[in-house]
Formats: sequence, C-alpha cells, structure tokens
Amino acid sequence: MANVFISHRASDAQLAERLSRELRDAGHQVWLDEWEIGLGDSIVERMNEGLQGAAYVVVCYSAAGVTSPWMSREWASALARQLEGHGVKILPVRLSDGPPPAILADLRYADLVKDWQRGVGELLRALR
Repeated sequence: MANVFISHRASDAQLAERLSRELRDAGHQVWLDEWEIGLGDSIVERMNEGLQGAAYVVVCYSAAGVTSPWMSREWASALARQLEGHGVKILPVRLSDGPPPAILADLRYADLVKDWQRGVGELLRALR
C-alpha cells in the first residue's frame, strides 16, 4: 500500500483526520501531523521525514485556502520534488468551497464537498 502525506490547514483538521482514518482503514500508511508529531519533537524534522517518505501528498484545500505557512511549504516542496523527477504525486482534495492554488488548478481533484464517499473512492483508486 501507499505512503501518504496529508497536507491541510489547522482549521480543516477535523475533516483531514476523517479522511486520514478512511485512507488508513483502506490499508495505506498515512502521515498526519496530529498523529506523527509528539510533544518535544522538532516539527520541521518530523514534517521533512514525512514528506521524504511519501509517494503521495494529498493537498486538502478549502474556503480557508492553502496559503498557511506550513501548508504552503508542504505542497510546494512536494511539487519541487515532483518537478525534479522524484516519484511523488500531488493529489488535490477539496474539503469545502474554495479554489485550488493557481499552480495546482490544472490537476483534477477529488471533490469531497459534492460527494464525500465518491471523492474518497476516487482518491483510493489514485493511490496505487
């Protein structure tokens, strides 16, 4: 199964955790900050480890956007790795109303707003 890094804004943590549980229950190894960063851990170090080990970076966007400092660094580093030929794939997921960042606008996204189960199903099919 796939190694998946979940990138999300703090305001979307509840939906991101719901999505993470469903992916984990389907057998994937999921990196979610709330699960992987413990008290006293270096946040930057733990996030770097998670991103380096990820075959997929799921970018969860919403009306809150994707421009928080942490989230921007996560998906931008995944995009840079992808453009350098590393085997990482960015999978956008729409959690609530809001546009994707312009640089990801050409990528098809899983729409969890319109139909959660269908969107999760599409995401699971993309994780190979």
